[in-house]
Amino acid sequence: RDTHIAEEVTQAVFIILAQKAARISDNAHLTGWLFQTTRFAAIAEIRASARRQQQTEDFQMQAELQQPASDPVWEQMAPLLDEALSTLGEKDRQAVLLRFFENKSLAEVGTYLKTNQNTAGRRVTRALEKLRQSFLKRGVATTTIVIGTAISAHSVHAAPITLTTSISAAAMTQGTAALGSTLPIVKGALKLMAWTKIKLAVVVGAGLLLATGTTIVTVKQIQEHRTYPWQTNPLRIDVLDQVPPQVRIVPTKFPKPGSEGLTKADGRTLGIGYSAEQLIEFVYYGNPFRTIISTKLPEGRYDFISNFPSGSKEALQLAAKKKFGVVGRHEMRETDVLLLNVKRSGAQGLKLTDASTEKSSARTGAGIYLSRNRPISWLEGFLENYLEVPVIDRTGLIGNFDIEIKWDAPDWKHRNPDALKRALLDQLGLELVPSREPIDMLIVERVKN
Repeated sequence: RDTHIAEEVTQAVFIILAQKAARISDNAHLTGWLFQTTRFAAIAEIRASARRQQQTEDFQMQAELQQPASDPVWEQMAPLLDEALSTLGEKDRQAVLLRFFENKSLAEVGTYLKTNQNTAGRRVTRALEKLRQSFLKRGVATTTIVIGTAISAHSVHAAPITLTTSISAAAMTQGTAALGSTLPIVKGALKLMAWTKIKLAVVVGAGLLLATGTTIVTVKQIQEHRTYPWQTNPLRIDVLDQVPPQVRIVPTKFPKPGSEGLTKADGRTLGIGYSAEQLIEFVYYGNPFRTIISTKLPEGRYDFISNFPSGSKEALQLAAKKKFGVVGRHEMRETDVLLLNVKRSGAQGLKLTDASTEKSSARTGAGIYLSRNRPISWLEGFLENYLEVPVIDRTGLIGNFDIEIKWDAPDWKHRNPDALKRALLDQLGLELVPSREPIDMLIVERVKN
């Protein structure tokens, strides 16, 4: 939907055509070749534009500001059409392009494909059905008739006369007369075309090896696995200032990552090795013991970044919605909890912090919790994490405290909840009482279409 970029991509395609014309097979259909090359050029420009972009507005705002389309069905189909067409077989795709992009009759389609009119009609019908199934998988329910009509009405627009002139000049000189902004698109598209040929050659070669029956091989899917400069381990918070504003959730690049995240005061954040559940809890301000997940989340671990000048957490929520198809909301729900009460005052392990003390610290280990100059809420959070049950502070204790508590537990993996509860009472004079209370819970559910 950017006329300027569309003109540059178009010019790049015809420069490539001029450069490769002598090497294109006589049996190739020009329409199909132009479609694929245009797709490669558009992808190359989109990627290059993303790398160049230094400041990105909140994409939710962009979506809200988009002008509504006059045809709601086409509005749903348009972003998915090129990808859907690329999944068709060569002849099926060629039939659709000839029939609906060039408005050829079925008889003309048959002539181009070296078959008869009836066969061409069946091929077009079959291709439209495949497109319908592809759209349906992406949540767009429609019919083959609507698809054909929408493509004919919306997909092709006449090029301006001035563009035709500039394309001709650039193509005749094979690019030397092109604008500087067009040449990177040409190079990017040629790289994608070359990479596609390499992938095809490797897959065909692997298939031949498997077909011989003499060699057992494992063929791994060849795919681009892009990494980003902000994916560092250990994390560096200065990266948030060094990379352009962006929001991304990508599979982690580290083989055995532990989840680790950093957040600046202004909300900009990045993390490494989060599970989908951990990521959702993070972006919606939840924790594992106060979260209800009503749908299945994907396995695996993810790295993420959101470093917009404002609205970083909201942008990450939208990215998570798109990535996992879920949203979160907070709701008061009655659930099983532990109430933290004062059973005995003046316990040795619980002391008000001296007013002259400025430093604060906290440390936990195998059977030990130690904090200095911290409020009771820190102990509350530790207990909830250790016992894996929501804990509510009902002590009424105000101010900061020095707390030290020890109990018998070999390590974090082999916890001893009963010993901790006894030590809590004996050393701090506090007790945990089971109850059922309404508390704020994070509800994670699938996005409704």
